Amino acid sequence: MSLVELLARADELGLAAGGLACLDRCVPLVGGDDEILRPLWASLAGDGSGAPSEEGDRDWGECVEQVRAKLYVAGVAEGDASAGGDGSAEGEAVALAHRMLGAAPAERTAAGLRAWSDTCSVAALRIHRLLDGSAGAGPGAGDAASAPSGAEIDAAFPVDAWREDRTPDMSPLVAAELRRQISVLELVAAHGPAGLRQARELTTEGRRVLRAVVSRRARGRA
Repeated sequence: MSLVELLARADELGLAAGGLACLDRCVPLVGGDDEILRPLWASLAGDGSGAPSEEGDRDWGECVEQVRAKLYVAGVAEGDASAGGDGSAEGEAVALAHRMLGAAPAERTAAGLRAWSDTCSVAALRIHRLLDGSAGAGPGAGDAASAPSGAEIDAAFPVDAWREDRTPDMSPLVAAELRRQISVLELVAAHGPAGLRQARELTTEGRRVLRAVVSRRARGRA
């Protein structure tokens, strides 16, 4: 089943976990440590039922605002899909990660979570493509200066096609991120709240991979 199909079938818990997992894997780009999003994961786990509740919604909303405050990320109005950035691959990736957190809904409603989960899915795939050391062609392809821009990525490597399983043409880094997104949704769909622990483990692995990629690119610029 494609990622798009899994997202379409996901319930509120699956959508929240999917969006949160994407954000958590990319959180090093906004200066977050490994524990910064732990309260949001705990809010999802709640009483173990996974069902939205007034108390759970309040905890989620409070956690979102606290994380934004700690990382100095402002909320983003619904429908504002601009990524910003300084034109470099790193700048665009950082701007996309900020948008993921800025767009997090204050309430765990199905409509809000569906839009956010979709936003995070696309942003995370684009981030991994932007930072992929094999992004360009020819000598110096892994250099920051030669990495493709977001517009070039969208034209040459359509994210929608990846998410709909219409093309195998993706780098190993992007393919791994796509597999993690699919696995998180499958785990929560199959096991409910009990699947959140494994979802977090997958997310931790992905975060370490992305942090290593960012560090390697930084060393290459030094």
